[in-house]
Amino acid sequence: MPVEFLVTVFVTLIVVIDPIGTTPIFVALTQGMDRRARRGVAIRACATAIAVLAAFTVAGEALLQSIGISLAAFRIAGGILLFLTALEMLFGRRNKRRQDQAPDEPGEDPSVFPIAIPLLAGPGSIASVILLAGQSGDPLTMAGVLAVVLFIFLICFLFFLSAEAIERALGETGILVTTRLLGMLLAALSVQFVLDGIVNSGVLAG
Repeated sequence: MPVEFLVTVFVTLIVVIDPIGTTPIFVALTQGMDRRARRGVAIRACATAIAVLAAFTVAGEALLQSIGISLAAFRIAGGILLFLTALEMLFGRRNKRRQDQAPDEPGEDPSVFPIAIPLLAGPGSIASVILLAGQSGDPLTMAGVLAVVLFIFLICFLFFLSAEAIERALGETGILVTTRLLGMLLAALSVQFVLDGIVNSGVLAG
C-alpha cells in the first residue's frame, strides 16, 4: 500500500473529524461531569464512532443502497439533528436539564448523540471513508483506512482527556460564552450539512 495513500487518508479524515475543534464542544456538552464520567463519555463516544466508521468503510455504500438511503439524505438528516443540539447549546437548555435532575437520576449521556454521531462519525467522515475505501475496493485498502481511523480516534481520546484542564482554564463564564459561540458555529455547520445534502440530491437541478 503506497504511503501517499495513507497520508491522503490521514489528512482527509483529520480535517473532517477535527479532534481539536471537537474538544471544546466535548467540554461544553460534558460540563459539570467529574473526571471519571467524562472519561466514560470519551471512551463510549470514540468507540461508537470507530464502530460506525468501520462499518461504513467495509460496507458503507452497499449498506446505504440496500436500504434505499442516499448520502445526500444522510447528510440532511445529520444536519437537522445537529441543529437541534445547537439550539439547546444556544439557549442553555442542556445544562438546565442537567441541573434540574435529582441526584439519584442518571445524567444525560451525550456520548452517542451528538458527540459520536454526528460530530465524530457524521456525514462528512462517513462519506470520506466510503470514498477512500472504494478507490480500489481491495481488503488491503480497507485495512489501511481502518488503521488511520483508529489512530485519529486515539488523538481524539487524548484531546478529550484534557477537557477538565480546558474547563478550569476557561472558568464558568468562559464556558458559558464558549457554549453560546459553539452553538452558533454548530447551527451554521448543521445548515451547511442540509444545504450540501440538498445540492447533492439534485432536487435543485434544472
